[in-house]
Amino acid sequence: MKRLAILSPIIFLLILGLLLWHPWRTDDESPAAGPGPVEAGATAIVEADPFVPKIPEYEFAEPTRGGIGKIYLGREISQVMGHRGIKWLERDNREEEESPSSAIDALQLPPETVIADIGAGSGYYSFRIAKLIPEGEVIAVDIQPEMISHLEMTAAEKDITNVRPHLGTIEDVALEPASIDAAIMVDAYHEFSHPAEMMLSIREALRPGGQVFLLEFRAEDESVPISRLHKMSEEQVRKEMEAVGLEFVVNHDFLPWQHFLVFRKPGR
Repeated sequence: MKRLAILSPIIFLLILGLLLWHPWRTDDESPAAGPGPVEAGATAIVEADPFVPKIPEYEFAEPTRGGIGKIYLGREISQVMGHRGIKWLERDNREEEESPSSAIDALQLPPETVIADIGAGSGYYSFRIAKLIPEGEVIAVDIQPEMISHLEMTAAEKDITNVRPHLGTIEDVALEPASIDAAIMVDAYHEFSHPAEMMLSIREALRPGGQVFLLEFRAEDESVPISRLHKMSEEQVRKEMEAVGLEFVVNHDFLPWQHFLVFRKPGR
């Protein structure tokens, strides 16, 4: 009896341990009572943007004149003009040919807007837009260090403090998520070597309801004196923007040579 009295607590602890351990239950069985509480310090995942991209793969072919041989949704991507084209971007007759002042007025940006000028180049649009948003900021994004240096020098010379040069990559604008109200691309998108990746990074940087302004020379108009791969049709632009989850808003037709296409990130 004395030995049994000594063993009883031990037996009781062994039975209790078996009940708590449940060795007969497999790892993939869920407890009958449902999932347990979230551990301390764990962060609940909230899916703010439900869009799941289904981007077609790029195709490759022998490059045509002015192209890189990389095909996206039926369009061959053009070669990049590069920093050596600054003089062409700043040409004296650009207003006459493209009417950029009309395009900038049509943006109708509130004074506190934060807008990214993607493929800003010499900053032709960046510095003009900056005057319209004194309480906001233009983030002048380019992938060429030479362009960034030129932008920094010009901003200092003009004493413009709300243009911020920003170096991106060929796949990413490298901006914080939901950090901009709008993005503008002027005669630049057709040169992106990774258009899907770039547009997805722009989409992520946009706040819900943010807009994308896209100016491209009209491929439908043979009288526009620009080489074929540096022009885009409205149909093609819409196909590529919708592939990354942007909604078409309008295509203005008031510019001499260019489409003025507006898209929107879904949201408020």
